[in-house]
Amino acid sequence: MKVVKLGDIIRNDKTRKRIVEAMITGKIFIYPTDTIYGIGCNAMDSDVVKRIRELKKSYQPFSIIAPSKGWVKEKLFVKHPEFLKRLPGPYTFVFKKRNPDFLSSVSDLDSLGIRIPKHVFSELVYEAGVPFVTTSVNLSGGKLVTKPEELPDEMKNATDFLVDVGVLNNPPSKVIDLTSEEPKVIRE
Repeated sequence: MKVVKLGDIIRNDKTRKRIVEAMITGKIFIYPTDTIYGIGCNAMDSDVVKRIRELKKSYQPFSIIAPSKGWVKEKLFVKHPEFLKRLPGPYTFVFKKRNPDFLSSVSDLDSLGIRIPKHVFSELVYEAGVPFVTTSVNLSGGKLVTKPEELPDEMKNATDFLVDVGVLNNPPSKVIDLTSEEPKVIRE
């Protein structure tokens, strides 16, 4: 696992370009958001998504960081567009997919959770132009990781990059299901 300080990505164009290229080509990242550390990869690479799923021992649907709000409108049915105004922010919104098979390795449901964190990492996803898996960097049901030193060894050993910002001690994102007529809060 290569550790990269977020400041180095921001200040060094060569480093930033290398990170964005690694995101596109399916490398696994542990990265900061506006809530907690996440683990993810290019959501279009089903083999790597499967590796993260096995690593976390999770068979629940994952969410993604969307490259842009335009991408969300293109790929998903946005029944409640007023919620998109809350992004970027600490929310995960669940929308119906336009194509039920789209990103089936991420979510085998006809819906998909999306985030656009209010964090510099979202800019890297935008630059990469690909949806990026976002799930907490812990074993399924385990303690949330608030600093890199708490990472389980199996996560460290299976990860290509850690984008380090030190301690992140925020609550996870608020999850709102927007697939029905009435929005429904899933996680406060």
